[in-house]
Amino acid sequence: MPAKRLLPTPEADAIVEEARRFAQEELTPRAADESESGSLRDVFTRLGELGYLGMPYPRQAGGSGQPYEVYLQALEEIGGAWTAVGLGLSVHIASCYPLATLGTRAQSERWLGDMLAGGQLGGYCLSEKHAGSDPAAMQSRARRTPEGFELTGSKAWVTHAGDADFYTVFARTSKDRSHGISCFLVAADSPGLSVRRPERTMGLAGSAVATVDFDGVRIDAERLVGGDGRGLGIALEALDSGRLGIAAIAVGLAQAALDHSVAYATERETFGERLIEHQGLGFLLADMAAAVAGARGALLDAARRRDRGLPFSREASIAKLVATDAAMKVTTDAVQVHGAWGYTKDSPVERQMRDAKALQILEGTNQIQRMVIARHLGRGQ
Repeated sequence: MPAKRLLPTPEADAIVEEARRFAQEELTPRAADESESGSLRDVFTRLGELGYLGMPYPRQAGGSGQPYEVYLQALEEIGGAWTAVGLGLSVHIASCYPLATLGTRAQSERWLGDMLAGGQLGGYCLSEKHAGSDPAAMQSRARRTPEGFELTGSKAWVTHAGDADFYTVFARTSKDRSHGISCFLVAADSPGLSVRRPERTMGLAGSAVATVDFDGVRIDAERLVGGDGRGLGIALEALDSGRLGIAAIAVGLAQAALDHSVAYATERETFGERLIEHQGLGFLLADMAAAVAGARGALLDAARRRDRGLPFSREASIAKLVATDAAMKVTTDAVQVHGAWGYTKDSPVERQMRDAKALQILEGTNQIQRMVIARHLGRGQ
């Protein structure tokens, strides 16, 4: 485990400690047995009861009112125990973001409280198969009607697809590339909404990911969030925060792989010495520990900037890039430390390595993160 966390308040320490207890006692035993199939809905209900589904949002809205620095460290514990659950939590937090930050009082009073308390699980519908890294190129359309809008199109790679109670959907309301996209809150049981067969992914087993189709779905005008044409800006803001969520999960995953590796290298002996006492392996473990610590530092730097109201878009991309690359390297090295056993499905590090690959792709590939960082540097930011 990492050194004792330096959290800002005793309340924050208790929150993260409870997340650690929940992760170790309730998630870790299930991850290996249930990661291949089955709904995780009961896990998210439990997370709602514990207050984690609304953690970074204000208490008056039904959240826990915690800074991102605290939320992300709790997410690290949860994601380290079971990557699919950590991802699902991060996605739900992102799906609540538009309503929590830009919703009207009437909208918040009607929907937000139940979403933050865990009574409503959310999905985030931004990506399309032909426009994954270029959301401004989306083709899903919301046509105006006398009662509101009619939504037609498809959204790909939707986490919680089929399990969600609502979807935060971005769709085009005009031809304007940058200012012609709007954000909608769509009920999962809306006529015309359907979910395709879940994708068969290399990792993140247990996480329902699928394409969601909208065939003339009627949306009341009151479900437009943030105003007409503001959707792209809302989506990009949510992505900055979402990238911090992915980075936190990556740090937790890397820490878990390191913990497994240190335990194995401490217990296993070859040539009369513990594995960790062989310099070649000891140095490998040291590099793994340094990678985890560096990734955590980048994550907390970005989180603290966000909490202080400072620009953090560049730092969010740096944290996502550094943390997910570190997770991929650390989990790969963890398999190497475990030898032949590490390559079997009975070993947790095999699953962790496959999960780590997904984190380099989600919320914008790491190539996209490098583009974002370079553009900020070009603007002197």
